[in-house]
Amino acid sequence: MPTEFELIARFFRPEVHHTLLAGGDDAALLVPSPGRQLAVTTDMLVEGVHFLPGADAEALGHKVLAVNLSDLAAMGAIPRWVFLGVALPRADEVWCERFARGFLDLARAFDVDLAGGDTTRGPLNLCVTAVGEVEPGLALRRSGARPGDDIWLTGTTGEAAFGLQCCLGATAGAHPVAVSRCRQRLERPWPRVAFGREALGLATAAIDVSDGLVADLGHVCAASGVGAVIDWDRLPQSSALAGLEPVRRQELVLSGGDDYELVLTAPPGARSALLAAADRCDTPLARIGSVQEGRGVAVRDRDGRMLPLARTGFDHFA
Repeated sequence: MPTEFELIARFFRPEVHHTLLAGGDDAALLVPSPGRQLAVTTDMLVEGVHFLPGADAEALGHKVLAVNLSDLAAMGAIPRWVFLGVALPRADEVWCERFARGFLDLARAFDVDLAGGDTTRGPLNLCVTAVGEVEPGLALRRSGARPGDDIWLTGTTGEAAFGLQCCLGATAGAHPVAVSRCRQRLERPWPRVAFGREALGLATAAIDVSDGLVADLGHVCAASGVGAVIDWDRLPQSSALAGLEPVRRQELVLSGGDDYELVLTAPPGARSALLAAADRCDTPLARIGSVQEGRGVAVRDRDGRMLPLARTGFDHFA
């Protein structure tokens, strides 16, 4: 059975491009670009909480990195470095090879250096710290939304949450192609890094959708001291969810989570520039509502009636 250090040397020592010293010492030495600030984020994925036991190792490697790159995308940052901490029940070389392939394939796609980390024995637990660069004073934050701003959403929401339901056997009302698409959205999200960069200087606030559209927009509202109204009829609807019962579809779209799309606010004067930016990076973008005076997030139908929200999103301790 390989040792901890043999696993690291074999699977987690890729070529680096933005790092003076990566791995092998007590700390990495990073070389930030001149005139850039660093944006740093950490996410932990725990077996049985964030992913199902027995999840495909290659898809898991992709996802554990993607969710961190999505956080950097929401700040408008360029991903540069990642640090990977892994607790493994055993030194499984086949699992590590597949996990590393998924992780490093995505790292190469975004030109990100794996600059260090840690490996230990324990229940399967994956923790990534990602570091990106952004121009001083331009990082997108949650606290910049203002009354009168538009609310924008990339892509669609609800597919990943339905993908999880499908993994658990709840496929009623869905075509097999739709099931496959939704599982792909759950297992291999694609971070909107390019659009996050394009939104710098246009958006007033941003967040990625990890816990649910209403919940995450609620974080922006709380940080900005404003309220928000989402227009249900403006929300882009996934064709993969079309066969579901309306109440179930509504809950998935508004509260499902795990989509890793971006929600942004921006003044009305930025509409044409944002749409042009989305077109440049081939990102679907829809204007879904508006920021208002007040608190919290409401969703209204075409007749102006507020929809009841059974739940707003995921909470680890709810």
